[in-house]
Amino acid sequence: MAAPKILVWALTLLLMTSFVSCQTASSPTSSGVEQEKAAPTGWLSELIRELEQEDVANPPAKVYRYTYKEQEVYYLTSRCCDIPSRVYDTNGNLLCEPEGGITGQGDGRCADFLDARTNETLIWEDKREYN
Repeated sequence: MAAPKILVWALTLLLMTSFVSCQTASSPTSSGVEQEKAAPTGWLSELIRELEQEDVANPPAKVYRYTYKEQEVYYLTSRCCDIPSRVYDTNGNLLCEPEGGITGQGDGRCADFLDARTNETLIWEDKREYN
């Protein structure tokens, strides 16, 4: 019974990754400042809507904003078991998976993320109850 749930979850993540990687960068305003930095809009709002449509995870999903390697990034926490956490840039491009996966060590592209991140801001958390 658990295997079909994991397969569905893996396919959902694959589709989410495909959707996010197809997003274009936000366009600058007349002042030259990107609008994406103010609040969860665009790709991030869509990601949150998708998370709200899924079953409640244990631990619950959370999205944080950090500074990492002198850029603003968004971190989706690991939701369960082998499902990796994800780090996105401000345009919704997947930068890396710092933890989780089969080894628990992520994809190795940002092995220092958990130690090097700064300026933590909780953007969203799933407050639904896990049954």
